[in-house]
Amino acid sequence: MIRALPSTEWLRVALAAALLATAGPAFAAAGEPFKVVDGLTVYLGVLPAAMIQGHAPDHPEIAMHGGRPAGQHVYHIVVAVFEAKTGKRLADIGVSARVSSLGLAGPRKTLEAMDIADTVTYGNYFELSGEGLYDITIEVARAGAATPLHVKFTYEHRLR
Repeated sequence: MIRALPSTEWLRVALAAALLATAGPAFAAAGEPFKVVDGLTVYLGVLPAAMIQGHAPDHPEIAMHGGRPAGQHVYHIVVAVFEAKTGKRLADIGVSARVSSLGLAGPRKTLEAMDIADTVTYGNYFELSGEGLYDITIEVARAGAATPLHVKFTYEHRLR
C-alpha cells in the first residue's frame, strides 16, 4: 500500500534523493562529498536551484534564503556538520561558504540554517556559470572556538 508522506517527510526524502543523485557523480573526479577536519565531519551537496521551480507558491522552499535568484546557472549549496566521534549533528553553529572558479576569489555568503524534519542543514544560493573546477571553502564557527574551522572542497561542475 502506498501512503502519502507528510510535507516535511517528503521534503527530507526529496533532498536526500537529490543529494545522492547529484553528489556522487559530481564529486567522482574531484574528491569526496565530505571531509573530516579537527573532529568535525562536513558534508557538502550542490543541487540545481531549478529543482524548486515546480513547487506551489506557498511552499516553504520558495521563500528560502530570500527566494531563488534569477538566472540559469543558480545552485543550492547545502552543508551538514557532525561531530566525527559521536555522529551528533551540530545545529547551533555559524556556517558560511566561498565559491569560486579554481584560483579566483568568489563570493562569500552565510549559509542559513534550514530545519527540515527535525534536522538542521545550512544552505544558500550561488551561481556556477561555467563548467570546470570550483573551490568551495566552508567556514564553521562554533561557540567557544577561538577561530573558525575552514574546510576546502574541490567541486567539478558540469552544465546539464
